[in-house]
Amino acid sequence: MINAMLVLQEVGLMRRSRHPRSSAVSGTSAKLQMALLTTAWLLGSASIARALIVPNSLFSSHAVLQRDTEVPVWGTADGDEKITVTFAGQSVSTTAQDGKWLVRLKPMPANATPQTLTISGSHTITLESILIGEVWICAGQSNMEWPLAKSTHGREVANNIREPLIRLFKVPTTQSATPSQAASATWKPCDAKNVASFSAVGYYFGRDLQKTLGVPIGLIASHVGGTAADKWISEKSLGAHPQLKPLIERHKQSELNYDPAKAQAAYEIANAKFDSAVAAGKKRPKTPALAGNPKGRGPSSLYNGMIAPLQPYAFRGVIWYQGEANRGNPAQYATLFPTLIADWRSAWNRGDFPFLFVQLPPFNAIPPELREIQTDTWKKTPRTGMIVITDHGSPDNIHPPVKEPVGQRLARAARAVAYGEQITWSGPIFKSMEVQNGKAILRFTSTGSGLKPETTLTGFTIASADGRFLPAAASVHGDTVEVSHPSIAQPTSVRFGWANAPEVNLFNLEGLPAVPFRTDAPKPGP
Repeated sequence: MINAMLVLQEVGLMRRSRHPRSSAVSGTSAKLQMALLTTAWLLGSASIARALIVPNSLFSSHAVLQRDTEVPVWGTADGDEKITVTFAGQSVSTTAQDGKWLVRLKPMPANATPQTLTISGSHTITLESILIGEVWICAGQSNMEWPLAKSTHGREVANNIREPLIRLFKVPTTQSATPSQAASATWKPCDAKNVASFSAVGYYFGRDLQKTLGVPIGLIASHVGGTAADKWISEKSLGAHPQLKPLIERHKQSELNYDPAKAQAAYEIANAKFDSAVAAGKKRPKTPALAGNPKGRGPSSLYNGMIAPLQPYAFRGVIWYQGEANRGNPAQYATLFPTLIADWRSAWNRGDFPFLFVQLPPFNAIPPELREIQTDTWKKTPRTGMIVITDHGSPDNIHPPVKEPVGQRLARAARAVAYGEQITWSGPIFKSMEVQNGKAILRFTSTGSGLKPETTLTGFTIASADGRFLPAAASVHGDTVEVSHPSIAQPTSVRFGWANAPEVNLFNLEGLPAVPFRTDAPKPGP
């Protein structure tokens, strides 16, 4: 019936009159329409159904297409339908095969004037208000997911937003055992209604980037709170790595072992214990939950449901905020994180596109080793950029509400990493250490206009050969930092920000915080 209505609408038989009373169609007109509709229904797949052309959901009104690169446009069709895509003076045709079609538009310059894109075959689909500019994927877990309205001053910001050159696409939370073909979403204008529930980090990133570049910005949000990195990596890449393949094998075994009857019985026992504890006035235990079927909810499930459907959409790069869920196993994250970046780059086959990420902020349960792994990944992986937010964390809150500086620093990193602007976008990065007169003299890169001359620096510890670290006195001297302790005559190692929730205040004059480090970092194996 839906297909039949589409065709009737296409030929104008279901078009409403402009008369105010046209909503109540009556008499001969209504009978004619019903007869035609019935006829169309009876024809079924032999004619009408075959005419159905469906573009991928990424191609909707209000979309932003990536400038200066080839732009794939794709979707589905019934049978061997011939499809023509027309946009910005280009017209490209193809014939659907096995129900799928794809064309590629030639590179186009940025264009802030809304244009119309048509997809035609036996019927025509018209997409309105299409812009050409810069497209970025905003991905990760809860701190990327955190909505603008819940961030500091975010509700006020959202209520006053009218950004006609920013567009939003929010991928719904979807787990899948196999790669999905499309996400159930459409592009939305960046207005007060739509942006309030959109990623705060993503919005602030896009806002600053749009102001700097002066072109339309498209933001694709794909994030789920509380999710580990392995859920965002394809099964192919996990299975190809000896250290990560067991993640898949263990989950498949859990699927085989799952027994719904046993799960229900365990739930009922736990519920009875819960009720007894409450009735006895004992300390309230955790509310029981029924163990669900693990099928399609393990490693790769979010990649399948929320990343695969975006391929091969043309975009510039990724901003990523994740790692909290991997804090229990930093050593494994050292393999997972670079694997994820390589996996996505391979899947899109767009080369080493920019991948920018947030080093995790201070929090009582996040070990410094996890931040060190993020730093190492940045240093070893081309065209990546890491921003530091040690000045915007909260020891007792894994979701620091201040999100604007996070988005701003990511946008600043994009200007350098993605667009080649010669700016200082990182805080001081440890370069070298030498010992003079009982003091450790530290030098840094990315000092920008210079180190901010704090009278007393915090967050430094120092050790001699015995490896016992003590709180250190530290101060800026020109382009160096001098670190010392009165009981250590010959220091061998210095650490900075080496704590779960470090309190640090070393910045460059651009206001960017220094990257935490330790000079005694373990040497890599053979």
